[in-house]
Amino acid sequence: QVQLVESGGGLVQPGGSLRLSCVASGLLSSYIMRWYRQAPGKNRELVAQIHNLNNNTNYAVSVKDRFTISRDNAKNTVYLQMNSLKSEDTAVYYCNALNSNNGINYWGKGTLVTVSS
Repeated sequence: QVQLVESGGGLVQPGGSLRLSCVASGLLSSYIMRWYRQAPGKNRELVAQIHNLNNNTNYAVSVKDRFTISRDNAKNTVYLQMNSLKSEDTAVYYCNALNSNNGINYWGKGTLVTVSS
């Protein structure tokens, strides 16, 4: 069982930056780490992921070149650096850990990001 706790959300003006953190209760070396988001009235969408074997990253088109996902396995933490934020980035952001060996998923409870002037 892995518990994930997100932090770093808040209110930011358009064009601003935030860094989200996700701290895990266990080792993350076997997990593909992902950030999802869910805006009001919309489905949850995958924002970014980072692979555990080679640190390859993938991003949604809507955030590419603005968001950066990274991981520190020694600290059991994954980050999402969000720059040039837009109002449409407003959502609850969720951390997800996918075990690359057995396919089991774990979710955090989310952190709210509000982009507004």
